[in-house]
Amino acid sequence: MTYKKYNNKKNISSNSFVKKYLKKMIVQVLICVILVLSTLIVINKSTKARSIIKENVYQKNISFASFNELYKKYFGSNIPFSDKIFKEQTVFNEKLSYKNSEKYLDGVSLEVENKYLIPILESGIVVYTGEKEGYNNIVIIQTTSGMDIWYGNVDNLNVKLYDYVEKGNLLGEVKDNKLYLVFQKDGKYLDYQDYLKNY
Repeated sequence: MTYKKYNNKKNISSNSFVKKYLKKMIVQVLICVILVLSTLIVINKSTKARSIIKENVYQKNISFASFNELYKKYFGSNIPFSDKIFKEQTVFNEKLSYKNSEKYLDGVSLEVENKYLIPILESGIVVYTGEKEGYNNIVIIQTTSGMDIWYGNVDNLNVKLYDYVEKGNLLGEVKDNKLYLVFQKDGKYLDYQDYLKNY
């Protein structure tokens, strides 16, 4: 008899947990739907709104990382129950270290230790992984500030396309002893010297 009572209490608490999170998720979905529909109505009715959208969406880079930060701030995780599923613990939290730096193509070439473990310089979203001429295998992370950081000559990646990654976590390792970095914002390549001193 006691066992049955305990089991019922457990079922009731797990049911209320599921109901609570389902309710929260439904509210988030409804808010998103209302925002999207109201934006579409405004765009459809106003030529000024259309030109603003065209200029800012089609002609400039959209900062998906900024949208992700904003979403997390007001709605929490975009994965339901993530606080219950994922117990994330950072085991790698390093800063960038290198021996020498020199200008290379649109960025900088850093001389590092052989098979150097690369720290992520800024939090953001992985928007590209693959080959680029002169850089070998690269990863591009769009940071929350809207800047794109290219990591070139990388191997054994610890990230995947569209992952949200945190500053200081492990990106992967350098293929040999050369790490290529490029800093880009709004289609313009930035002077690496202004950014390397921050890391």
